[in-house]
Amino acid sequence: MNPLVMTLLLVGLWGAFAVSATRRMRALGTGSPTWEPRTDRIGERLGATWTFAFWQKKMRYYWLAGIAHQLIFVGFIVLLLRSIVLWGRGFDPSFNLWILGPEPVGGVPLGAIYGFVKDVLALLVVAGALVFVYYRVIRREPRMTLSGEGLVILGIIIAMMLADLSYDGASRLLADPNVPFDAHEPGASLASLVYRGLSPDALSFVAQTGFWTHSTLVLVFLNILPYTKHFHIITAIPNVFLGDLTPRGRLRPLAKTTEELMAKVEKASEGDDAGAARIGYSRIEHFTWKDNLDFYTCTECGRCSDNCPATKTGKLLSPKHFTLDLRNHFNSKREGTTDLVPTVIKPEVLWACTTCRACEEQCPVNISYVDKIVQMRRNLVTMRGEFPAELGKPFEGMETNGNPWNLARVDRPAWAEGLDVPLMSDKPQAEVLFWVGCAASYDDRAKKIARATVRLLRRAGVDFAILGQEETCTGDPARRAGNEYVFSMLAETNAATLNGYKEKGGARRVITTCPHCFNTIKNEYKDFGVELEVVHHADFLLGLIAEKKLQPNNAVRGRVAYHDSCYLGRYNDIYESPRSILASIPGIELVEVPDWNRKKGLCCGAGGAQMWMEEQNKDRVNVKRTLQLLDTGATTIASACPFCMTMLKDGVKSQSKEDEIRNLDVAELLAEACGVGETRGAPPAAAE
Repeated sequence: MNPLVMTLLLVGLWGAFAVSATRRMRALGTGSPTWEPRTDRIGERLGATWTFAFWQKKMRYYWLAGIAHQLIFVGFIVLLLRSIVLWGRGFDPSFNLWILGPEPVGGVPLGAIYGFVKDVLALLVVAGALVFVYYRVIRREPRMTLSGEGLVILGIIIAMMLADLSYDGASRLLADPNVPFDAHEPGASLASLVYRGLSPDALSFVAQTGFWTHSTLVLVFLNILPYTKHFHIITAIPNVFLGDLTPRGRLRPLAKTTEELMAKVEKASEGDDAGAARIGYSRIEHFTWKDNLDFYTCTECGRCSDNCPATKTGKLLSPKHFTLDLRNHFNSKREGTTDLVPTVIKPEVLWACTTCRACEEQCPVNISYVDKIVQMRRNLVTMRGEFPAELGKPFEGMETNGNPWNLARVDRPAWAEGLDVPLMSDKPQAEVLFWVGCAASYDDRAKKIARATVRLLRRAGVDFAILGQEETCTGDPARRAGNEYVFSMLAETNAATLNGYKEKGGARRVITTCPHCFNTIKNEYKDFGVELEVVHHADFLLGLIAEKKLQPNNAVRGRVAYHDSCYLGRYNDIYESPRSILASIPGIELVEVPDWNRKKGLCCGAGGAQMWMEEQNKDRVNVKRTLQLLDTGATTIASACPFCMTMLKDGVKSQSKEDEIRNLDVAELLAEACGVGETRGAPPAAAE
């Protein structure tokens, strides 16, 4: 070993890494500040870091690739000690990090244990790397960025492992040419079998080559990281630890009140682009330091785009390329006056997003996408007045009549005709407020969901009332479309109404059939001073079944496929309640869409205000999802969201199967089973 060469190697390459890493870290800090704490709730952050960064829970969503990545990750952690040992041996050939030598420490043979674990993992790391070579060379995965860089990195990893094993194997033979295979050193023993028969000089050359190759390559690898996507090896753990712990369904408000928001808009319109007055994101420096950390943490694995409904139906949006385009622009120009839209990001990219969160659910390093897209929409809508023409009427309708269909406010309670539903104004101390929502108030098909829910509440003896004309749109479509002004105005109005009845001793619980209303009131109205128990009707009805207040004794025969609403599932983790309701109904055979259910359930295409927009091409998200559901052989498609029902109804109609396939909410199926359904409406084939 050569102390001078090792000194030059360590000082030179560690110094080079320090310079390049410092530049990257300075770049990360150039974004606009975010005032929300990211070092609070340490226990939760450490738990998330263990789950997603170390245990790598999401990596196994793609099983083989996930296992291979975990093997490489664990191998690198364990072999880090080996690298330190080899660097030390450059100065002292007997160096073993004081505790990993041949002598037991406290009676425990730590060196032997580590040697065995290290050998096994070195072999497994090679196997894991070969899996990714397979995906890049033989079965080329379209979702991945297939570049020479990836193969170079994999080559370095494999070479490091083989070099280490070669060093150990040759060293064993130099010590004893007849050394037998030792199961305690499986990797080194295999290497010694390969080199058995070589002369001492040749063995010395192999050992020296293995030693210096491993010692050098690990430092070369380290210096490559800041200039490649593999910088995520350094940023992934802090990115997970510093993640947003507020509810997934919450978008950060631009201001505390509508008045404050309008003041910010006016200030920004006058050219004051200070952080306090900024409205959304229009330039790369508007992104926060955490957004920049997201950019550098992207692994380019493509899992986000592989599960994005827009990408899967041929839209311009690809979450992966959205992030990479922003990262590349960030690297090339960290400050300036370049507007991101349309120079860097085409507007069609932003308006194709359904805000379904499939990208964020699949991302193994917890990168966020929806908030960035909405922030860019906010700037387009509020500051530039640019949005799809189809959104003009919904925006106007929400602002003037409190609903995106722009129908008369006086007609909001008309859906309840003949049901004698009490109003909160007449019954201010009602325990449960049934928040009907715009869809169930104005859409003829969705009205049946509200009516079925009311009949079930009456059967169970629930003390409830509705707001009637006092209810107005929660503002979800406006907020997701970037119109923060309309959302803020609606939220303040609803907050005053809800808090008013709470002060009177009523509305202690709010139930709603719409996941979008549910998510907004539960997760976003807290920013407007609303603190209420908000329950989706699937959870509420299942509770009534558990309490025996509802007894689904009537058989409802059919093969039923349940569709997961994004705002119910991925946003709020409600997957099992609707399924449990269906499972409680006699005669129902519940089936799932293979590989595309629960967290991987494909979006219906209505979220993010897409309900009121035309899709960018003929391949429609709702049709793709409908075909998945029909492929199960289901005679009934069940859902728990009025938007989903509308989209799936249109999907069934597009296949000319509306006379064969029933499309029902879980509440409607439960009402049939409890004998309170208004009409079965089942086609003959489904009713047999």
